[in-house]
Amino acid sequence: MITGSFPADIFQTIFEKSPGSLLVKGDMPRFTIIAASDTYLEITSSTRENIIGKGFFEVFPDDEASNDDNSARPVFTKVVKTGQKIDVPAYRFDMLNPVTKKYEIRYWSCCNTPITDNNNEVAYILNTVVDITEEVKAKEAAIENENRLRLAAEAAAFGTWELNIQTQVFSYSPRLAEIFGQPPETSLSLLDVRAQVNADDMEHIVIDAYLKALKTGKYLYEVKINWPDGSLRWVKVQGVLIYDERKMPLMLLGTILDTTESKRDEIRKNDFIAMASHELKTPLTSIKAYLQLLSRKLAPSNDSFINNALQIANLQVNRMTDLIHGFLDLSKLEPGKLKLNIQVFDLNKLIEEMIAESTLISPNHEISFKHGKDSTVSADREKIGQVITNFLSNAIKYSNKGSKIIVSIGQEAGSVQVAVTDEGFGIKAKDQEKLFQRFYRVESSRMKNISGFGIGLYLASEIIQRHKGKIWVESAEDQGSTFYFSLPLST
Repeated sequence: MITGSFPADIFQTIFEKSPGSLLVKGDMPRFTIIAASDTYLEITSSTRENIIGKGFFEVFPDDEASNDDNSARPVFTKVVKTGQKIDVPAYRFDMLNPVTKKYEIRYWSCCNTPITDNNNEVAYILNTVVDITEEVKAKEAAIENENRLRLAAEAAAFGTWELNIQTQVFSYSPRLAEIFGQPPETSLSLLDVRAQVNADDMEHIVIDAYLKALKTGKYLYEVKINWPDGSLRWVKVQGVLIYDERKMPLMLLGTILDTTESKRDEIRKNDFIAMASHELKTPLTSIKAYLQLLSRKLAPSNDSFINNALQIANLQVNRMTDLIHGFLDLSKLEPGKLKLNIQVFDLNKLIEEMIAESTLISPNHEISFKHGKDSTVSADREKIGQVITNFLSNAIKYSNKGSKIIVSIGQEAGSVQVAVTDEGFGIKAKDQEKLFQRFYRVESSRMKNISGFGIGLYLASEIIQRHKGKIWVESAEDQGSTFYFSLPLST
C-alpha cells in the first residue's frame, strides 16, 4: 500500500517514463484516469488527450462488458473496498497493430496497488501492466508438446517415469503400473517396482546400469519382471540423466516398454534354432566320418587333386560344426539355459592348448604367447576356451597371412586379464561399440567375403559377463586390434 499525496507537477515525471503505468481515481464506479505512461499509451494505442480525465470504462468499454473476475471492474472495486493490492497473473488484451491495422492477441500481467489519503481511504489505484505474451505462448507450446508426447507414449504403449536422484522421489505415468501388472491407479513406490524385478537381474543388470548412468548420463537395460499373477514378463527401460547447475546428478527421466512378446518370439526362434542345430549335427557327423574314411582310403593314391578336395571338404565341415555349436550356445543364452561348470584351472595352460589348436587349423600366422604369473581362475574351462578360440579365430580371419598374433596375460586389481593382439584390418570407432551385439558384422569391402553370422563375439561377451568379468576392444582402422577379457582371480 502506498500512502501520501502526489503533486500534479511530478505525475508527468513518474508516469511518462514508467513501464506500463496508469493512475486512476478510486471514485467508484467511474474510476477517472489521472495519468498514463508513454508505454501504457503505446500498449493501448491511445493518446493522453483521449483518455486523461475520462472514466476508465469510457475509454476501454470492452473491460466493462467482460464477465471475468479478473477484468477491471471487479478488480478495481475490490481494491477500493478492501484496500488490498490485487495482482492479475495473466489476462488477454488484444492490441491494434499500427502497420497491419489488425488486432493481435496479447497477454499481460497486471498489478493494482491502492494509494490512500490522510483518512486511510483509497484515493487512487496504480495500475501497472507487463507484456507476458511470449511467456504465455511458450507455456502453451510446452503444454501442447507435453500432450503430444503423452499421446505418442500412449499410442506406443510406453510408460514414462522420473526419479529424483537426491530425494529418491519416484513418479510415473499410469501405463507403468499396467506394465507391472497393476491397475493404472495403483500407487507404487520405487521399492515396489524394484521388488517385482527378477532378483538376479536386479543385482547384475539394474544396479550396473544405474552406476553406469551416473558416469555416462545414459540409462538403458532390459530385465525380467514378476507379475502379481506369477507370470514372467520382460521390460526395456531407457532414460537420460539430468544435471543441476553445479553439474551434479539431479533427475533420471525415461520410458519403459513391455517387450514380452518380442522376447517370447526370440525364445521360440532360439528353440527352433536349437532343434534345427541338433538335427543337423547327426548328418554332419556322418559326413565328417565318411570324409575321414575317404581320406585314409585314398591317401595311398597320392592324387593331389583328391587330397586337396578332401582337405577343403573337411575344412568346410569343421566350419559348419563350429556354426552349429555357436547356434546351440546362442539358443541357450536367452532362456538362461547356459549352465556354467565352474572349476579351478590354470589360464596359462588353457591358452597354450587353444593356441596349439588354432595353429594346427591355420598354420599361416605366427602366434606368440606371453605367460602370466599365478593365473588360476574359477570358471567354466570349456566356455573360457571358447572365448579364447573366438579371439584367435577373428585375429586369423581379419589379418593377412604371415602376420603376427600376440597373446598376453597379466593381473590388475584382483583380476586376470587376457589380450589378443593382431596386425589386421582394424575396426572403426563407430563399429567398436556394436561389435558385441548379436548378429552384428562390420561392413567393409575387405570383410565381405569372410564367413560368419556375427554371433561369436556376442557369445563371448555373454560368457564373460556371466563370469562377472569384462570384455572390450581397442582398435584403429588399418592398425590392428587388441581384444581383451578379464576374470576375477581365484581366491
